[in-house]
Amino acid sequence: MLAVSGGVDSMVLLDVINKLAEKNSKFSFIVAHFDHGIRPSSNEDMKFVRAAANIRGLQFVYKVAHLGPGASEEQARNARYDFLKKQMRRLGADAIITAHHQDDVMETAVINIIRGTSPRGLVSLASTANVIRPFLSYTKEQLLEYAKNNHIAWREDPSNQDIKYLRNYVRHNILARLSQDQKDLFIKTISSTKDRMALIDNELSGYFGMSSEIQILDRYQFILLPHSVSREVMAEWLRRNGITNINTKMIERLVVVAKTYSPGSIADINKAKVVKVGQRKLELLDR
Repeated sequence: MLAVSGGVDSMVLLDVINKLAEKNSKFSFIVAHFDHGIRPSSNEDMKFVRAAANIRGLQFVYKVAHLGPGASEEQARNARYDFLKKQMRRLGADAIITAHHQDDVMETAVINIIRGTSPRGLVSLASTANVIRPFLSYTKEQLLEYAKNNHIAWREDPSNQDIKYLRNYVRHNILARLSQDQKDLFIKTISSTKDRMALIDNELSGYFGMSSEIQILDRYQFILLPHSVSREVMAEWLRRNGITNINTKMIERLVVVAKTYSPGSIADINKAKVVKVGQRKLELLDR
């Protein structure tokens, strides 16, 4: 299932994927569009994308939300992916395909640095089993060049110029000031971090593979870990138990709880989960 907003990136993706599908009869896809309802002209984007899908004889699905002009980037993103995931399940699609590119990778890394990320935040924008991002090694400039060379029409979102949104601020006031050499070095750093995180993930898989009870950690073993390693273990433990809305402040607090609190102590994680500190184990429990 192809996520198409109507902007240049997604219209290039639509053209590229459609050409691939025309060459391979076993491959088919659906065009999905989400109207956030943040600006008055967004309905025209939907009509534009629907027309592009109809011309190509493609199935088109969409949803109109009413988030309003005060909606945050996070609200918009969460609503969009909620729609895409529901449509993927409903239609039996194998994955969602998005048009994220190399500039998005850098923007996401900078945003996460500003928010106080761990190294994992530098590589958070990547392809997964359910979300495929084939353009991550291509720059925005390359996509624009492809669009012009192939006479691809697109719609400009005026809100992309509004620097009240953090991503736009990073794009226009930080990354735009970097030289190409600096951008290349940044991408190289992100790539090397990705390789290191892959090694860490491999070690974490072995660590968690030693226990059959995913909601329990051996406290003695955890206390002996170096502090930097214990943060990674704590974050992975939460993720493996379905807790994904985590940040460095939360992880640091829970590591301190796990290593120093008296047996019998209870520490909040979120509205649904807590950590119970035992003499020999740490246990993740429902409230």
